[in-house]
Amino acid sequence: MTQNRAFLIVMDSVGIGGAPDAGDFGDEGANTLGHIAAECAAGRAEQGRSGPLRLPNLTGLGLAAAMDLAESGASLTLGGLPPPGQRPTGRCGAATEISRGKDTPSGHWELAGVPVPWDWHYFPDTIPAFPDDIVAEVCRLAGTTGILGNCHASGVPIINAHCEEHLRTGWPICYTSADSVFQIAAHEEAFGLDRLQKLCTDLAPYLHARKIGRVIARPFTGSCDKFKRTSNRRDYAIDPPSPTLLDWVAGAGRATHAVGKIGDIFSHRGVGTLHKGKSDADLFEHLLALQTTAEPGSLTFANFVEFDSLYGHPRDVAGYARALEWFDAQCGRFLSHLRPGDLAIFTADHGNDPTWRGTEHTRERVPVLCAGVPPGEIGLCAFTDVAASVAAHLGIENQGPGRSFL
Repeated sequence: MTQNRAFLIVMDSVGIGGAPDAGDFGDEGANTLGHIAAECAAGRAEQGRSGPLRLPNLTGLGLAAAMDLAESGASLTLGGLPPPGQRPTGRCGAATEISRGKDTPSGHWELAGVPVPWDWHYFPDTIPAFPDDIVAEVCRLAGTTGILGNCHASGVPIINAHCEEHLRTGWPICYTSADSVFQIAAHEEAFGLDRLQKLCTDLAPYLHARKIGRVIARPFTGSCDKFKRTSNRRDYAIDPPSPTLLDWVAGAGRATHAVGKIGDIFSHRGVGTLHKGKSDADLFEHLLALQTTAEPGSLTFANFVEFDSLYGHPRDVAGYARALEWFDAQCGRFLSHLRPGDLAIFTADHGNDPTWRGTEHTRERVPVLCAGVPPGEIGLCAFTDVAASVAAHLGIENQGPGRSFL
């Protein structure tokens, strides 16, 4: 067995603009990283940090070069650039998605070698958003006579709007977004965490049959004026349509480690060991520990969600910048402990430009930054090329349409 190991690290929503079909999604001109950098340089992202966006470790690997590739010479610049004349130390490129979605499963599945072969079902941005039969099924499973919400919304505002009525009636708070999702918020004590999770478990097959990608449990605690969403969120995702990178690696008899919500995204298929935490800080400690404990020939697949959930959707530019700078510092720790034969790929699944209108994901290209291999420029590539490259590094069969850039 090869001694090579692979670490595939998804910076959830850290897009770099330039998607050729962004206009089809209403996102022409969106650039998550570029616009954050521009706001920082202009002094408009000073809460909890100050000055230009500084990401020395990621830009050292080629992050700025990847954004230049994605945007084809656009005028946006990135702080934290290497000194003039210094070439990136990593192999870098910009990846383009073909799946017709800008959601979490589409991006992750395609990075794992499986483009989505169907069109997702999306709920209309109307009130009510859900058809009567779905409402009736939720009520039947929950044992209630109604639901609250029934619209497009973000999590914190919808809980604010319906918390008191939820506690009074026991009705679940149900909402959706521009993604193919059905989200259910409920109080962990008053409604019950086990009851919420069973509701989502039982409802998921009914909605998956309609090509609705995920049912998401969104528990919260506390009083209505001081409620807090907890770390017990869980995603109930539709199964990938064919074997993914995780299945390829597991099928070859190798160990697989899923950090964060990777298990949920892939319906736990091909996942050997799951490593969860209450925050991205917890998850990064798992990632650092796996540098010591992960087996020869193994795959570690990690997702860091807080860029997206805490700062992208709420449109918090300064918060997103702080998270990026924190993550970059942790990357310095990670990169210093890579072993010979280790491949680390830093990438993303979609964008979520905090300067953009609305509160939803944005259709963008994503960076592909490789450490542990000789430096060079990948150029523009496909999401599926990431899976093909990991497979090549681990010496297993590539079962998807991508091509290795190693």
